[in-house]
Amino acid sequence: MTQLFLLFNHRLTPMQESDARRCLGITVFIDPPADIQTLWGQIPSELAALSDYLLPVQNWLAVHAKPHDCVLVQGDFGACFLIAQMAFRLNLVAIYATTRREAVEEHLPDGSVRLTHQFRHVIFRKYEHLLSAPCQ
Repeated sequence: MTQLFLLFNHRLTPMQESDARRCLGITVFIDPPADIQTLWGQIPSELAALSDYLLPVQNWLAVHAKPHDCVLVQGDFGACFLIAQMAFRLNLVAIYATTRREAVEEHLPDGSVRLTHQFRHVIFRKYEHLLSAPCQ
């Protein structure tokens, strides 16, 4: 049974859930508790360092994840970097979702232009570190 811990600020789309099951062998999806989700979704931009701030996230993963579980890590760049490093130390698989952006431009009668973007899931990609071999 492979679990996917969800550390990002959205809900999985049906396409992402299907891809995680098919390509990563995920059988269980785990949302963080409300306090961890709030902490992750509202990282203060004025903090000079994030290590102490992210301790509750690290503790949650350390207690609940087991080696080879996956962690979907997306959000603040610095926070993602730190959590991905921690995941490597715990022998977890840190991943992020890639998307294809599709833009539709519509010229309106009043001369303005409406630009609509749609994001479509493509794949989950593993975070790599210098000691890991490329994914095959």
